[in-house]
Amino acid sequence: MKTAMSEVEKASLDDYLELTKPRVVALMILTSVIGMFLSVPGMVPFNALILGNIGIALCAGSAAVINHVVDRKIDLKMARTLNRPVAKGRVQPRQALFFSAILGSAGMAILLIFINALTAWLTLASLFGYAVVYTSYLKRATPQNIVIGGLAGAVPPLLGWTAVTGEVHGHALLLVLIIFAWTPPHFWALAVHRKDEYAKAEIPMLPVTHGEKYTKQSILLYTVIMLLVTLLPFATGMSGWLYLLGALALGAGFLYWAITMMIGKKPDAGMDTFRYSIVYLMALFIIMLIDHYFI
Repeated sequence: MKTAMSEVEKASLDDYLELTKPRVVALMILTSVIGMFLSVPGMVPFNALILGNIGIALCAGSAAVINHVVDRKIDLKMARTLNRPVAKGRVQPRQALFFSAILGSAGMAILLIFINALTAWLTLASLFGYAVVYTSYLKRATPQNIVIGGLAGAVPPLLGWTAVTGEVHGHALLLVLIIFAWTPPHFWALAVHRKDEYAKAEIPMLPVTHGEKYTKQSILLYTVIMLLVTLLPFATGMSGWLYLLGALALGAGFLYWAITMMIGKKPDAGMDTFRYSIVYLMALFIIMLIDHYFI
């Protein structure tokens, strides 16, 4: 009996952790941390580094939980999401929303009390943008959903920057612009791979509404735009030669996968491009950090 009960309890904890989308939040916090370090020439204040990122992570997790609740019916129609806790009924929507409220309130309290009001309100705005504007409206309203809604997911480096400095700086906005430009080719590559599932769920993703050929052309176009945007930190003097070389090398890899998708000779190119895009963003920001401190 004890063993069975402990297994149920463990599964419940895993379910609640899954609701927060920990992998997505981890990538967001990586960009937030790097935004913090890029905002100062020396060491980031310990208070901002720890408490700032805890607050941002809690708010991001809160928004992710709302996404699970709003998309619970859609999730049952897609292979990659059909086993999610709310969709399967392991966590009830009311319980999930209560959990989201606790996370969001705790995150906002930490940011308001220990960091600064600017970071707190920017974080709340990004939470609202993702959980309400994108998830509840844009996702179902337009094939440009990920382009418009991508701004909410691009904000973390700005949040990290403001958590340390208390001000919005042009260099911080460049970091936001990089992620904003990265989001469409990143997500559309997955959408091509999952086109049939999105069609079944009646989500107007670009490959569903405009076809794969048009989407692949758009991925290539946005990849070129992204490459140009990633040159701006060097052009503005924010970063040096190491960053420029890294951005060009990583960008060449992204361009390779975008062209591979266009040619269409590799069946899994969409998923390969999606996976590379995650590595790309992480590596780009890490190289930017190394360039900031050691070059």
